[in-house]
Amino acid sequence: MTLKWIDVLEIAIQLAESKPEVDPRYVNFVDLHSWVLALPEFNDDPQHGGEKVLEAIQAAWIEEAD
Repeated sequence: MTLKWIDVLEIAIQLAESKPEVDPRYVNFVDLHSWVLALPEFNDDPQHGGEKVLEAIQAAWIEEAD
């Protein structure tokens, strides 16, 4: 499976699993962007990870963490 920026929920799930010690409410977008790029299955243009996409990933991650 290859992850793209549009796979917001799956990205959030993988981040929640790989970073259980992180509270997603306090993640800045610079860190979030680099963590998404570092996911093993992620393969998309880094330039497409803009603020709106990162906000959606963060919101989904917060939902997963609750």
